[in-house]
Amino acid sequence: QRQQTTPVAMSAIFDFSSLITVLLLLICTCTYLRELRPTIFDGTVAPEDANQPIPPSKRVGIGGFCWKLSRIGERLSPYIGASCALMAVHVLFFK
Repeated sequence: QRQQTTPVAMSAIFDFSSLITVLLLLICTCTYLRELRPTIFDGTVAPEDANQPIPPSKRVGIGGFCWKLSRIGERLSPYIGASCALMAVHVLFFK
């Protein structure tokens, strides 16, 4: 006799469509937050360097990651918007 196994719920990391959905939500959220407060992901800057632009190589950690996601959202906004619409259709009708 075979034993029946219950299906294991997959994490968003291991399911490709969920991973794409989470990534798109992160990009949209970071872009929106940066539109509201442009210096939110700049981190701590010395007062003498406050007027100098921060090179992308100096942006590290979670703030740097969110800054990079917001730049992706700014520069590729038509593609990100289309991807969000496609993922909404996928989640609503096919998942």
